[in-house]
Amino acid sequence: MTLYPHMLAPLDLGHVTLPNRVLMGSMHTGLEETGDWNRVAEFYAARARGGVGLMVTGGMAPNPEGGVFPGAAGLFSPTDIANHRIVTARVHDAGGRIAMQILHAGRYAMGKDCVSASAVKSPISPFVPQELDEAGIEKQIADIVTAAARAQEAGYDGVEVMGSEGYLLNQFLVSHVNRRTDRWGGSYENRMRLPVEVVTRVRQAVGRDFILIYRLSMIDLIPDGSTWDEVVRLARAVEAAGASILNTGIGWHEARVPTIATSVPRAGFAWVTKKLMGQVGIPVITSNRINTPEVAEEVLAGGCADMVSMARPFLADPDFVAKAAAGRAARIAPCIACNQACLDHIYSGKLASCLVNPRACHETELVITRAPTPRRYAVVGAGPAGLSAALTLDRRGHHVTLIEAAPQVGGQLILAREVPGKEEFRGLVAWYETMLAESRIDLRLNTRASVADLQGFDGVILATGVRPRAPGIAGQEHAVSYADVLSGRVVAGPRAVILGAGGIGFDVAEFLMETGESPTLHPEIWRREWGVADPALVRGGLTVPRPEAPARQVTILQRKPEKPGRRLGKTTGWIHRAALQAKGVRMIGGVNYEEITPEGLRISFGPDRSDPQLIAADTVVLCVGQVSERSLADGLTEAGIASHVIGGAELATELDAKRAIDQGTRLAAAL
Repeated sequence: MTLYPHMLAPLDLGHVTLPNRVLMGSMHTGLEETGDWNRVAEFYAARARGGVGLMVTGGMAPNPEGGVFPGAAGLFSPTDIANHRIVTARVHDAGGRIAMQILHAGRYAMGKDCVSASAVKSPISPFVPQELDEAGIEKQIADIVTAAARAQEAGYDGVEVMGSEGYLLNQFLVSHVNRRTDRWGGSYENRMRLPVEVVTRVRQAVGRDFILIYRLSMIDLIPDGSTWDEVVRLARAVEAAGASILNTGIGWHEARVPTIATSVPRAGFAWVTKKLMGQVGIPVITSNRINTPEVAEEVLAGGCADMVSMARPFLADPDFVAKAAAGRAARIAPCIACNQACLDHIYSGKLASCLVNPRACHETELVITRAPTPRRYAVVGAGPAGLSAALTLDRRGHHVTLIEAAPQVGGQLILAREVPGKEEFRGLVAWYETMLAESRIDLRLNTRASVADLQGFDGVILATGVRPRAPGIAGQEHAVSYADVLSGRVVAGPRAVILGAGGIGFDVAEFLMETGESPTLHPEIWRREWGVADPALVRGGLTVPRPEAPARQVTILQRKPEKPGRRLGKTTGWIHRAALQAKGVRMIGGVNYEEITPEGLRISFGPDRSDPQLIAADTVVLCVGQVSERSLADGLTEAGIASHVIGGAELATELDAKRAIDQGTRLAAAL
């Protein structure tokens, strides 16, 4: 019996048959902009070796004004074509297929030369776009067609025309941006003219035997977005114009509805794609928050699509498909949709990677090889830093003893997985348990390592983590720590005050606000809370949010005189702030903590300690930072035993699994 029979079934496109129904969706990684084409090629080749049916590159600009940022990669010259041939040749040598995404950002381009249907500024860009005239529109079409022809010359198996997420072609489709009165605006027939013309002319340029994917916005999630009838009408027109496949886009980038964050239910938008099934005669791909073979199989078996698109799961594990096909799905490193090392990096001008897999986009730099001489290592602490170090050492052939004081592995991940919307951390802990069970590591739980225990090893790695910091506030004995609350040791009362507005403070607030199971596990509740509606009933699929009543009255305080939550993740912070505001959480910055009492917290404001007041609370929760647990490290130093200190034990900043896993992996790879 074939495992995942729908996911692993071939897909016949006429001129070519894909080996399975899995697309690696387009991701901005920043690799092409490095100019290191061996590095780019190895990134894609690793995924080709891992068995994915078809890959799509990150968006390539058709011209400078269409790039998502100044200097964004594109195929502009013979040199560019030659560089991209390095990528396609490596992918083909690995037995894979790859399409190039052509992405014209329109008014989302972060440059003063950006263009759009109308001079309507985007809320996520500082630049007002230039309204294209007839000649300008013709130039954009011609440049997109030229990019497709160059992609074919560079050896790509196809192209994906980006028509969703609020980029240029999407901007022409809706009156939200398109205010024109000429033949490119007004009626829907006029507004859809540009994407249809682009697909028509791209097909003419590349011929019949070339994959042409059109990325269609199925639900815009913005005011004045497309109706469902318009979505279907465009899908049929694009099919008639020559598209091979329709891929799914969900939400514009400016939409105030999360679409790919970890709090979004798994396959949370597959129901939208299912509405298009049977309306067109070409394959339809569904997307967003599909991260396991089981979810992919369920989506396909349920008739939601002909193919599934997964992007970030291939950062977490390039061998996703091969492991699933071999019956080793439990060994697939899970994408937890945290955005921390992928999207947050990209929007901060850094190279993308993956919290779970630091080798993502670093395949040629972070190389893990067999050690010439196996050695004996002790790793103390089985949180993310210690686990990554121990597993990497084992992979290299070393003999590893992993010592953990708790009865289970995971460290701070055990707390994180209790936060509503962070259920994916459960899968990460389970993956670590699977990998440990299949390794040669000597795991010792419920064991507190002493200096004497660590003598005789060839090397010692300390990943002993952190403990909550005592803030030195009068009456702090009346408060509890975040660990007490998230672990269930303390059940908060109906009025809670949280000291600290960093990531942990927001996590605790979300934990305290929920009345039952997380909305992430109940798609209908989640859609209601965020105002997601059927686009057949509401234009753009956007309606008024109706959040559930909160379980408690919660107040978040911080000392810094700034907006609470400002330092949260670049692409997810707004989600946490919006979710808590919708539940009525009060957030106050610039606070002096005067005294914690059985009645609540006494505070004041400013250096003159003005406006003293009592915030009544049944429970005061301390989320005011951590300190490194270094007692064992200090003991080893006194005994003259050298050790490597990593993770929170080295630096007790906000709990940072990304840094911990990266550090543990890199250290073990170098020893």
